[in-house]
Amino acid sequence: MTPRDDAVTASGLTKTYGTLAAVDRLDLTVPAGQILALLGPNGAGKSTATEMMLGLTSPDAGTIRVWGATPTHAVRGGTVGAMLQNGVLLPDTSVRGLLTLMHGLHVHPFPLAHVIELARLDNILRNSTSRLSGGEAQRVRFALAILPDPRLLLLDEPTVGMDPDARRHFWAAMDALAADDRTIVFATHYLEEADEFADRIVVLDHGRIAADGTGAQIKAAVGGRVVTFSGPARDYTLLPGVRSVERRGERWALLCSDSDAALRVLLNDSDVADVEVAAPRLEDAFLELVA
Repeated sequence: MTPRDDAVTASGLTKTYGTLAAVDRLDLTVPAGQILALLGPNGAGKSTATEMMLGLTSPDAGTIRVWGATPTHAVRGGTVGAMLQNGVLLPDTSVRGLLTLMHGLHVHPFPLAHVIELARLDNILRNSTSRLSGGEAQRVRFALAILPDPRLLLLDEPTVGMDPDARRHFWAAMDALAADDRTIVFATHYLEEADEFADRIVVLDHGRIAADGTGAQIKAAVGGRVVTFSGPARDYTLLPGVRSVERRGERWALLCSDSDAALRVLLNDSDVADVEVAAPRLEDAFLELVA
């Protein structure tokens, strides 16, 4: 690895399963030091792309390099750490025993005490890996991902199963790691996490890039305004200027290309109340992109 190497470089990357193209001619470069969020609906290719970055899956076509080397070489050199959604922990051993075992296998591991602190594992070190809650198991997977002191972290749905407090502490730890000039690529269904923590967001759909930019750029590219209000169940897609409609609890949300035209009708409707107009959220943009 040299200072000029990008963390990940993929060109024409393709992986098919039968007639399904999980990743379809993907071109992607992740510069060193960037925090990149991969978004997409189920089956968009996020997990498959992550597995190819780790060398767990071989592409059918195209090339992928990690720190200028093959993914397998980069992983063996300790420059890559991974937290996979389907990662299985060694059963029937204590958390401390597992961490100690894995710590001894790495080339230049993080100090174990620092790993335990970052992952907040002090209170479960004696617990069996077979008796962990979903959130606890995720924290252990996170600890295993950072054990090699990697320059690139690949995280697949890292906060699934975590309660809000654990999620908050997880991202605080990620901020601390990112401040040390590490590159982070994470796939998530929590769009607010991507909007808040990522420098760059790539939206995948059917194995291809549907959008690439900052959260602000992606929201701006979709454009328009979101009009929310309380009202009866109707087909609001028939209103002028409305692109899509979503039910949010007790309110309706209209993504509008022309919010003024929609508002002229809504404000003259006596059954409509509490009308608000705002810029699109990342979720609005995401739904529009993968519709």
